[in-house]
Amino acid sequence: MAATTPTPSPTETFWTDAERHLVRYGGEFTPEIIEHAAGSFLRTADGRRILDFTSGQMSAILGHCHPEIVATVRRQVADLDHLYSGMLSRPVVDLARRLAGTLPAPLEKVLLLTTGAESNEAAVRMAKLVTGRHEIVSFARSWHGMTQAAASATYSAGRKGYGPAAPGNFAIPAPNTYRPDFTTPDGGLDWRRQLDFAFDLIDAQSTGSLAACLVEPILSSGGIIEPPVGYFAALHEKCRERGMLLILDEAQTGLCRTGTWYAFERDGIVPDILTLSKTLGAGLPLAAVVTSAEIEREAYARGFLFFTTHVADPLVAAVGNTVIDVLVRDGLDARARALGDLLRQGLWDIADRHAVVGDVRGRGLLAGLELVVDRATKESSSELGAQVTRRCLELGLHTNIVQLPGMGGVLRIAPALTVTEDELALGLDILDRAIGAATATR
Repeated sequence: MAATTPTPSPTETFWTDAERHLVRYGGEFTPEIIEHAAGSFLRTADGRRILDFTSGQMSAILGHCHPEIVATVRRQVADLDHLYSGMLSRPVVDLARRLAGTLPAPLEKVLLLTTGAESNEAAVRMAKLVTGRHEIVSFARSWHGMTQAAASATYSAGRKGYGPAAPGNFAIPAPNTYRPDFTTPDGGLDWRRQLDFAFDLIDAQSTGSLAACLVEPILSSGGIIEPPVGYFAALHEKCRERGMLLILDEAQTGLCRTGTWYAFERDGIVPDILTLSKTLGAGLPLAAVVTSAEIEREAYARGFLFFTTHVADPLVAAVGNTVIDVLVRDGLDARARALGDLLRQGLWDIADRHAVVGDVRGRGLLAGLELVVDRATKESSSELGAQVTRRCLELGLHTNIVQLPGMGGVLRIAPALTVTEDELALGLDILDRAIGAATATR
């Protein structure tokens, strides 16, 4: 009797189909099939529960499937989901007004889009049109998106093999206090000298067409690098001296993540253009460009064009209004400050137990933990970071590792603003055990 071929299990079929039909778009896929998500947890096809310490793609600030977001989507999709791009609806105008109400003057004009890359694309396009120039300055460890202008201003990854970037893009060093390049007599980061040197180089390379500086208040994909207090005021002044606009990309830091509504509030500045995404839709595709009436008026007069399929869509705008409702009602800015203090204290406690933890940094519920082979030399090890993240997943914690040349593995930790103290404690315990397991094998 002929042997029969075993029928593949649903899981085997899933991975066979994924391997055969999906384009791989960045690294390897996480080896789990995710079936369900609620609050701070994901549920896999085999019944495992995983604590999500990245809130999806650093976006789901209200946790997964927040009941008020679910109710808004159900209501709005049955009433008004999508329109011709030149038509307006109440959710769109309401969200624009309410966003402006959370921001200092003169930021009051809002363009609603879908992704962070798209919002940065629109902001750069606006800046070029208004200034009549084309050169853009960004941090050397930046991430602003994968569309043309956004990718051209992204230096942390993805530049090789695609041909020329947009002309006139320049990088300046990120002010990394843990790994200083310009130092004070006591070995700290001399960020003023670094910034002066950076703009001396920019001036030497510029053709006289500097349009804007596009930067993140805290570089997330670059390794949770937070410039020192005073840096952004000085950077803003460098821009003003050259007639440049300052664009702040608050994709991950905006909407209470860092303990204030916007990360730039710490620095006492107001950007010329602000871009929002990720956190604005709490996991759904919603982004915004916010600027002054003066800049918007000049852009309009010069024929600003950013007519896209999903500009000003009512469905996600309604979600954005619900996000603001919850943030205000539940005081999630204060909650992020308080829980952020607990998170960082827990990370420092881990550092006390494991010599491979070189640094803990961040603000609010956006934290970074940098792993090194040697604290004295700060020698990095991408292998160690990969081992820790793999063990975390095995133990039921999803976190993200940044592995860039010249930098140790940096764990990016960004739980939902609705995370509980018990969930933070669970995540810290798993991370502690994962680091212990990884270092025991070295």
